[in-house]
Amino acid sequence: MKDGVLLWLRRRAHCSVIVIAAAVAGVMPVRAVGASAGPALILVVGDSLSAEYGLARGSGWVALLEQRLAQENIVATVVNASISGDTTSGGRSRLPALLALHRPTHVILELGGNDALRGLAPAQTQANLTAMARAAKAGGARVVVVGMQVPPNYGRKYSADFEAVFVSVARNEGAALVPFLLKGVADSPDADAMFQPDRIHPKQAAHLVMLGNVWPVLRPLLR
Repeated sequence: MKDGVLLWLRRRAHCSVIVIAAAVAGVMPVRAVGASAGPALILVVGDSLSAEYGLARGSGWVALLEQRLAQENIVATVVNASISGDTTSGGRSRLPALLALHRPTHVILELGGNDALRGLAPAQTQANLTAMARAAKAGGARVVVVGMQVPPNYGRKYSADFEAVFVSVARNEGAALVPFLLKGVADSPDADAMFQPDRIHPKQAAHLVMLGNVWPVLRPLLR
């Protein structure tokens, strides 16, 4: 019995030496707290601007993002969980299940435009986006907040308060910020030609510009 115990102890000590030596040699990866292992998974939670409303499938900015990732040789999966007409309240209610299902490394929050169309208080939009950012961070994801602006006819105060929502959420939650998804589209000299007949949803050509607004913010987070 004594000989058996000694043999077991020797084998255990030998295995421990092998494990320690492998770690020192760099064979075994050391995972930092909050670091993701393996390819990135980018979850996009948005509204019609990300759901390819009125466009051919595979031509919106989210699909173009997948193409850009491939061109840059970045191994990543993109899950587009956007729904036309969705509000920040809707996104907030859907997010926990999406996080549990996909376990994303990055979450892009593109919501708020429909809140403004419905005249909801900016404070409500901010509360919902804040809750979403915190939930995503708690799940270990890095967050990108995509900003939106409203036309001048909403009034100067509402427009300013609404625009400030996205800046505040990004700053307070340590998230990356895309200041205005439709920069170069809604404020372009030929803006009318960039939109579908409803004057709300961008045409296919505009989505390349939209990706150009998102990509410089997202790319550094994928290192």
